Amino acid sequence: MKIPPVKGTRDFYPEEMALHNWIVDGWKKASIRNGFEEYDGPIFEYLQMYQVKSGEEIVEQLFSFKDRGDRDLAIRPEITPTLARMVNQKINALPKPIKWFSLPRLCRAERPQKGRLREFFQWNIDIIGEDSVLADAEVIFTTVDYLREVGLTPKDIKVKISSRKLLSAVLKQIGISEEKLNPVYVLLDKKSKLPKDVFAETLKELVGEGSSGQIIEFMGKSFEELLRTTKINTEINDALSELTNCMYLLNQMEIWNEYCVFDQSIVRGLAYYTGIVFEVHDIQGDLRAICGGGRYDNLLRDFGGPVVSATGMGMGDCVLEILLREKGLLDKKIPAKSLDYFIVPINDGGWDGAINLMAQLRKRGFKTIFPYETVLFSDHEISNLAKQLRRASEQNAKYCILISGKNYKDGNIDLKNMSTREQKTVPLKEFLENPEKF
Repeated sequence: MKIPPVKGTRDFYPEEMALHNWIVDGWKKASIRNGFEEYDGPIFEYLQMYQVKSGEEIVEQLFSFKDRGDRDLAIRPEITPTLARMVNQKINALPKPIKWFSLPRLCRAERPQKGRLREFFQWNIDIIGEDSVLADAEVIFTTVDYLREVGLTPKDIKVKISSRKLLSAVLKQIGISEEKLNPVYVLLDKKSKLPKDVFAETLKELVGEGSSGQIIEFMGKSFEELLRTTKINTEINDALSELTNCMYLLNQMEIWNEYCVFDQSIVRGLAYYTGIVFEVHDIQGDLRAICGGGRYDNLLRDFGGPVVSATGMGMGDCVLEILLREKGLLDKKIPAKSLDYFIVPINDGGWDGAINLMAQLRKRGFKTIFPYETVLFSDHEISNLAKQLRRASEQNAKYCILISGKNYKDGNIDLKNMSTREQKTVPLKEFLENPEKF
C-alpha cells in the first residue's frame, strides 16, 4: 500500500533541499549582517499560550492535542509567543536591545492553497527593548536588504507601511468600542480578499452604517490627506509622528523612494500589534503578502512579563519561492551540484588505495566520492573506465583521480582535469601536501 504525503506538506528531495537551504542560508546571512543573533524554541507549546494573544485566525488554525499527562498542547503556528516566553524568563539578564532571529518550521491547520501550506518555514527577526521608531525602520531595512540581495527590485515588490496605533486611535474617535476593535482589525485585514459589497455589508453589520462609512473613508486616504484632514488628538498625533519619522529614517537608509509606500489598507490580523505595521507585496498583486510585521509593545506583558517595547517581522518560504521562480531568479542563484574529486580504481589492486585516499581528502575538507561497486564487489570485474568518467561528469567533479595498484604502491596517482580533459601523473605525497596546487 502506497501512503501519500499529508496534504499541505512538502517532500524535500535533494534538488528541493538545495533550494530550501539557499533560501534559509540567505535569511541567516542577512540577519547576521544586520546584527541579529539566532535563537529557537520547542516545536510545541501549551495550547493556552496561543489562545492568549495570537489572534482569532491563528487560534482557529492550530494543530492541538493532549499529551500522556492530559495536558493541552499545540504545534507552533508562529514563534513570536515562544519568543515572548523565552525573553520573559530571562528579562533581567538579557542586555537590551535584544536583536534575535529564528528560522522555525511552523504548522497551521488551514486549507492549502497557492503560497499557503499547512507546514512551512519562516524567517523571524525581532528587536525587543527599544522604543525608538529606528527599531521599526531597521526591521524593514533588514527585510529589504535580504529581498534586494536575492534579486528582487522595486519593479518586483513594494513595502506597504501603515500604523495600527493610528487606526486604533481613529476607530476610537469614530466611536468604536474597545471590544469591537479586534473584530474590526480582522475584517479590515481581509478587505482585499472580499468582494467590495460583501466587505461593506459585513462592516456595517459590525459597527453600524454611520461608523462604517467613516472607516471606509479613512482607509482610502493618502498620508498627506491624513495629515491635512484628520482631527488630531494626542494618540493620533503620536502615531502620525512615528510614521513621519519612520519614513525619514527609511529615506536615510535609501530604500523609501524605491521600495516603500504608505498604504492605509495594511492592518495585520494578529491581535498583538500596537504601532507601525507593514507587509511586502509583489507589484502585480497576484500573490499573498511575502512577509509582514510591526510593533507589538504589549506582548511580553500579556505573557506575564513587564511592559517592554518590541517590533519584528515574519517571512514564509512558500510565497517567496513562488515569486522568485516566477521572476526567473532561482536558476541564476542556486549553485550547481559540485564535487572536488571522483576517485576511480582502475584495477583490482587500486581499491585499497582509493579508500585510503578518499579518507585523507575528506579529512582535509574536500568533497570526495568513489564508485561503490568497485569496493563492494572487488572480486568481480571492475566497471569500465568510460562509465566511471561519465559518473564523474554527472557529479560535476573538478578532477577524477585514477588509481592502479602498481602506481599507488610506487607513490603516484593519475589526475584528470574534467574541464580540460588533461591527465597527468603526480606524486601522491606532494599531492596530499597541497592538493590545490595541482
